[in-house]
Amino acid sequence: MSRRPHIVVSLGDPCGIGPELLLSSLPNLLDWAEVTVVGSKAGVDLLEGLPGARVAWRWVETQAKVLGVTQAKAQTLQVLSLGDASPRVLAEALWLDPTPELRVDQLRLGEGSAASGRATVEAIRAAALMTMAGSADALVTLPMAKSAAHMAGYDIPGHTEFLRDLSGSAITRMAFVSPQLNVVLHTVHQSLRSVVESITADGVAETLIFAADRFSQLTGKTDLRVALCALNPHGGEQGAFGEEERLLEEAIMQAGAAFLSFSESAATGAPGTRPDGHRQRLSGGQRGLEVFSPAGAKEARPTPLFFGPLPSDSVFLRASQGEFDLVVALYHDQGLIPIKLLEPTRAVNLTLGLPFIRTSPDHGTAFDKAGKWVADSRNFLAAAALAIHLASQSGLPLPSPGA
Repeated sequence: MSRRPHIVVSLGDPCGIGPELLLSSLPNLLDWAEVTVVGSKAGVDLLEGLPGARVAWRWVETQAKVLGVTQAKAQTLQVLSLGDASPRVLAEALWLDPTPELRVDQLRLGEGSAASGRATVEAIRAAALMTMAGSADALVTLPMAKSAAHMAGYDIPGHTEFLRDLSGSAITRMAFVSPQLNVVLHTVHQSLRSVVESITADGVAETLIFAADRFSQLTGKTDLRVALCALNPHGGEQGAFGEEERLLEEAIMQAGAAFLSFSESAATGAPGTRPDGHRQRLSGGQRGLEVFSPAGAKEARPTPLFFGPLPSDSVFLRASQGEFDLVVALYHDQGLIPIKLLEPTRAVNLTLGLPFIRTSPDHGTAFDKAGKWVADSRNFLAAAALAIHLASQSGLPLPSPGA
């Protein structure tokens, strides 16, 4: 990419910490890329006059038009220095507001509502459509409050599912990338009971294959070591603590066999191998999942190695010490507790399977901190840095986002 990359940032819930993170981080972001922000202007104006502000700001009228975003009011946001006799412009970015009718008096700082939920979801929608239309190279999302979105009438579990449906993607997975630990979630926003009831060997195998394939593309490393978490304590103790591990063992075998059969066909020219060596569809329960192969590959390449199911009380430590490249967790908290404990400021949420790059900081709206200007911007900057890197380098290689 010869030009500077262009990212679009959705503001998240306007009553959370998103607006102040954006204001304080924008000068840094503009050192790296062009930036457009999509969100409620009222969320920024909620901060007007509060103590502790790190910057000032003002709005400038503009007539800018953006491909993919038709129902939004465009303005220019200027971030200004504080404490100077003549304030300096530290940063300037185009701001698109899909809900311009929303007023400050309809919002309450630190409290999600139907109004803030609507502003959040419509900003995500507009930012994603802008990215899919080619007006931006990557999307970075600030945190949403699912409860506020539900109050506004949006029946969505979260960003990942909403963006999957909006883009028409067949399969997506939530991943977390950090210098110490990489995690992919098999399930995301659902109850623990439903996770147990829905586990199948085919479903987990699909996640393993998909995660290994996408991380191979992102890193350029084809011999990834992928660990699968067990569901039950001690990996089920050979059935003493549950039978689900038998299904997980079957999933491991399916995943390994899928890559093995691909490697052999690439080496021997067996039927089903495309002449350009680029992709091969897998069958046998994998529902047409495609596995990546470098174009022009003539010899069998190293393939991922799958381990497990391994007790989740130890597998994350082993991965953080370098034994595994990637851990597949079966449910939300199984993967998120260790990633947030080990990498509270550097772990970045990366959605796999979308037709565009999407990253997000690994934290929530922090309503209790909103308006106090104490929120730590490092995780947001790490998310933006990863999105910009992937947009600039066509996804290879995957960096350490906090480096």
